[in-house]
Parts: sequence; structure tokens; C-alpha cells
Amino acid sequence: MTDLKELQVKNKQEVASPAEQTRPGIIFTPEVDIFEDERQITLLADMPGVAPEDITIDLNDSVLSLTGEVKPFKDDNEKNVIVEFEIGRYARQFTLSEAIDQSKIEAKLDDGVLRLTLPKAEKAMPRQIAVTAG
Repeated sequence: MTDLKELQVKNKQEVASPAEQTRPGIIFTPEVDIFEDERQITLLADMPGVAPEDITIDLNDSVLSLTGEVKPFKDDNEKNVIVEFEIGRYARQFTLSEAIDQSKIEAKLDDGVLRLTLPKAEKAMPRQIAVTAG
């Protein structure tokens, strides 16, 4: 018999930022999964409640910065009954190595998950060396 792990809901984690903020509000750390194969690195960041137009991805001096804003869902004609979904911003940074071809990074948002594809530079990809006689 296989052991089953219980599913547990993870709450948003607020960033304990040492930097001073210029905007009021809560900043969350998006949870990420990172996968690698010989051609690319894939980064998945959970950013529920963020629309594609509210995401900013910056690359500066090999530092990849992700930010996204969660806006309220409330319509002007509605009143709050229960509000459990926290409003704020997501922010996370990653330092990229020279193995990444920074000019070919792609991003896509689908159902609250941001997928970044970080292709490896040709010099970082494994290759096979042919042996000749003689």
C-alpha cells in the first residue's frame, strides 16, 4: 500500500524585504518550481489573481526580476461579504548564469501560473565530439 500525503493549502507568503518600499501594500513571494533539461531551464511561478498586463519581467545585469500586481475583484456596485483573497504585489528575483541565452527568454501566463522558458546558450549545451582516425 502506498502512503498518501495530505493536500495542504499554502497561504501566500509575505516578503520580509530589507529594501524600502515606494508604494504601500503587501508584497508576496511567488512559489516557484524550476526544471532543467539539456536545452533549457523552465521556471513556473504561482501568481494567482494577476493579469498578464499586470506582470513586469525585467532583466538587468543578469538579474531577472518578476513582479505582478493582484487587483481587487470588487465591482463598484458590490459590497464585501467575505474577503479572504489578499490584495498586494508579487516580487521575486533570480540571478542568471552565463549558460542562459538571455536574448531568447520567453514568458507565458496561464491560469495564474507564469511560465518562463530560459534557453541555454549553445556553448552551455552538451554535445558529442566525433573521433577520427589518423
